[in-house]
Amino acid sequence: MKVFRYIYFALLSVSCCNYPEKIDYIDVNGQRLLFAVRGPEDGKPVVLVHGNGGSHKSLLTQAKQLAKWGYRVYSLDSRGQGANAPVDELHYTDMTEDTYQFIQKLGLEKPYLYGWSDGGIIGLMLEAYYPGTLGKLAVSGANLYPDCGDEFESFKEWILANQSPVTMMMLSEPNIDPKDLSAIKCPTLVTAGSKDVISVEHTELIANSIPGSQLVIVKGASHSSYIKRSPKMGKMLKEFFAE
Repeated sequence: MKVFRYIYFALLSVSCCNYPEKIDYIDVNGQRLLFAVRGPEDGKPVVLVHGNGGSHKSLLTQAKQLAKWGYRVYSLDSRGQGANAPVDELHYTDMTEDTYQFIQKLGLEKPYLYGWSDGGIIGLMLEAYYPGTLGKLAVSGANLYPDCGDEFESFKEWILANQSPVTMMMLSEPNIDPKDLSAIKCPTLVTAGSKDVISVEHTELIANSIPGSQLVIVKGASHSSYIKRSPKMGKMLKEFFAE
């Protein structure tokens, strides 16, 4: 009897930490967006924003990790991407406004936000243009303007070969003045891989433009190798959020 009781409580403990994903939709800024939620209802809210052409599933590893560690995780499908309706054109300013209104409409108070690639750009613009919205900000592989490293020229060939409103945006956007980043006052973590399509120098420019930010260059990593289906970034977030 004691053995069965032990097994029961062991299974119960595992299931309590293995929060199922809940899918919902929200109307913001003239768009109907899909988002996923997981984690305890009373957990600190964390918003995850994926990269170009991705979906909320792109950061699934981090969502599961953070939920397990007690955070309430909200993962968006950005406009025109994932399960959302296609769009004729796409702009970072629109996606930034989408994310801001998402936070406001759900009543998320000082949420933490992690953005990868395009999601990182959105995170930077959100807190720069709506300072005080976030409690903490972490970005990976973000850039301020298209010419962000030697690898971008070869990346342009891929963009032109895969023409769509989602990819073509990257040829002329974003256009963020580094001086605008001085408005970001919340604790901020800036990361990139040493072999990222975004140069180390460009990433250093971002970090140096944000007062008191932390910079981490992941040795040997590409734009996605330490993020997609990797626990590395989640562990970095856990440490940063807990500080």
